[in-house]
Amino acid sequence: MASYHLSAQPVKRSEGRSVVAMAAYRAGALLKDERRGVDADYRRRRGVVHAEIMAPDDAADWMFDREQLWNAVERMEKRRDAQLAREINMALPHELSDEERLELVRSFVRQEFVKLGMVADFAIHAPVPEKGDDPRNHHVHVLLTMRQAGGGGLRRVKTRGWNSEDMLAKWRKAWAEHQNRVLKRAGHAARVDHRKLSVQRAEAVWSGNRRLAAELSRKPEIHIGPKVRNAGSLKPESRVRVVGPKRRKDARQAPVLREVNYPQFDQGSRAQWVMSRLTSNARSFQKMSAKAERHAARLRQRRVYYQRLAEEGEDETRDEFIAKREHARQRLIEIAYWLGELDLLFLALLGIRESQLVRRSIWANRLGRWQARDLASGRVRLWMPE
Repeated sequence: MASYHLSAQPVKRSEGRSVVAMAAYRAGALLKDERRGVDADYRRRRGVVHAEIMAPDDAADWMFDREQLWNAVERMEKRRDAQLAREINMALPHELSDEERLELVRSFVRQEFVKLGMVADFAIHAPVPEKGDDPRNHHVHVLLTMRQAGGGGLRRVKTRGWNSEDMLAKWRKAWAEHQNRVLKRAGHAARVDHRKLSVQRAEAVWSGNRRLAAELSRKPEIHIGPKVRNAGSLKPESRVRVVGPKRRKDARQAPVLREVNYPQFDQGSRAQWVMSRLTSNARSFQKMSAKAERHAARLRQRRVYYQRLAEEGEDETRDEFIAKREHARQRLIEIAYWLGELDLLFLALLGIRESQLVRRSIWANRLGRWQARDLASGRVRLWMPE
């Protein structure tokens, strides 16, 4: 089953990040980082299937050179808290071939980013079995300039409209539509949906698709990014933080800062939290499958009763016996339909439960590797997994 993911985040210099090093890492290349005076060498990186730069037709030729492009971006940004670029991460359908995935990425990047004037540097990554990657984890990283490109280079002024939530919502919807078109053209039944699980489930309930509604009755997981992976299995040191102002319906109102209670969220690690969520989902699907089996057992008992009723008085021609037989036959047709639906639901629920348990095993293996790394490096362990 194809899965949907699209996330966007700015590359911030205030976080100590270098867009040159990021581009080298994602492309598996060697780039000279002029601002820091070092070489970012990631040529030994595995899993890079394809790397390419796409730009508007009137863009300067030097923008197609990865090293020149991102060093130019670094030079243009003078502030210590500058936003250097925008990164888009997207999951790719594992049902497609490498060529189909490449064409899908090219068409989406060309339509949604390059057409607006951005320069897009994308790299497609494939799972590396030796690292324990999920074999379905094909994905693409897209680095985007925050300034429009032209024949004279990058504009001096950034295009702030690209930062809007409406633009991100548009990209998320468009990415689902692009994938579904390609999946359909390739003859695959799988489809993706960019909306929340709760929204998809409500629509399935409204349309009467009980099986799909049951499959969507799972709690969402959280993303485990590079910061968490680098932190390994250590419990984060967290505190209550004051973050940006609350959104105001009336711009004339004074801004009010809000607090986020991070200690409430950071119980254990994110990886441990994902494992507990997967366990909870598996138990939930186990309960639903058991309920479906009990319902099917009751229907089978009723089927025996109506079969006996339909066979009684077969030689009788009186109206009351004819009506009884007709009623019993109608009920048998309905029972056969619902037994078929329940069997399909039961199998679907067991399949989803199994997938949740497999994902939990994958995370357990990752935690084991992180723990071994921590012990080898002498880092202090703050918690032990369940």
